[in-house]
Amino acid sequence: RKNEKNFGFITIFPQSQERNWRAGSKDAERALKILEETMKTYKTDSKRVYLTGLSMGGFGTWSLAAAYPTKWAAIAPICGGGDPKSAEKIKDLPCWCFHGDADKAVPVERSREMIEALKKAGGKPEYTEYPGVAHNSWDKAYGTAELYTWFLKHKQK
Repeated sequence: RKNEKNFGFITIFPQSQERNWRAGSKDAERALKILEETMKTYKTDSKRVYLTGLSMGGFGTWSLAAAYPTKWAAIAPICGGGDPKSAEKIKDLPCWCFHGDADKAVPVERSREMIEALKKAGGKPEYTEYPGVAHNSWDKAYGTAELYTWFLKHKQK
């Protein structure tokens, strides 16, 4: 909101109705349809579609990235977790993950595991861990101006 006048992105914030953002869920399918409709309605760059989510949406980010690795130019999961076995599918997808190390809702190990799995698969993910920050690490992550310039450095091939 602080930068709404010069924010260079069309942003979609679907709300979960089923409390499940995993690929194939009703919420995830609805979100993908909203994205598709938005891209038809507004001037968008189909090579610059970025996926990010926080908490349950962070889990969804990992899951949707693994299910549709070529759909996204980059991902930024925040205080969520994924399946380390999916790392091979997304190792080439630019990723910047954020998590607070004092998170009691989603243990920081969930992000650490994914980052380590991506590295073992040959990926080069970015990772920012906030010391002493609880589950609300999204405030710092989305408040990081470099995140948006980082996104714009990435385009789908």
